[in-house]
Amino acid sequence: MMSYKNKTIYIQISAGRGPAECCWVVAQVLKKILADCQNFGIEAKVIDRQEGEQNGTLFSALVAVSGTDPESQLGDWKGTVQWIGQSPFRKFHKRKNWFIGVSFFKEEKSRKLNLSEVTFKAFRASGPGGQHRNKVETAVRATHIPTGISASSSEARSQHQNKQKALERLKVAVNDEFLNQQKQLINDQWVQHLSLERGNAVKVFEGRKFMER
Repeated sequence: MMSYKNKTIYIQISAGRGPAECCWVVAQVLKKILADCQNFGIEAKVIDRQEGEQNGTLFSALVAVSGTDPESQLGDWKGTVQWIGQSPFRKFHKRKNWFIGVSFFKEEKSRKLNLSEVTFKAFRASGPGGQHRNKVETAVRATHIPTGISASSSEARSQHQNKQKALERLKVAVNDEFLNQQKQLINDQWVQHLSLERGNAVKVFEGRKFMER
């Protein structure tokens, strides 16, 4: 039987510097994308969202999606999304065309923790525990060389157990740093969204029910 390895990509949905109406569209698109993920059997997790000034709106959302080929299955979302409708917030506003951006980012290989890039150092644990705890170097500090991130463990009695715990904590810390880098990358994309291609939408929706044309 042929096996397929899951791939992870990140989807950014952004209103750019758009007004509250665009932020409303971001929230609607997020719901649609999450629904598509469920229909395709793709695992999806919203890992960051920037709330808009109005209830039920979002300046941006970042979604991690995992599946056998999520980029192809969700690829028709990539680009500019247009919504045609009366402003939900400004009754007499004449504008009826609103645009947001959807971008895809692939998972970086550097996110995977390579044991060859990790160093371990034993040290004497401090704090409560009596004399026996300070006589033997059972605590362990694990350091990820490329990033300089480190994590330690000292609560277990054996050096081996502390080494495993330190490694687990290091994996979490490196992953958190990766996600922070992704968020920074998203923030750096604001300028790009200021010049959305308004005449070349990949999807068009209409009305308060947000129905696709």
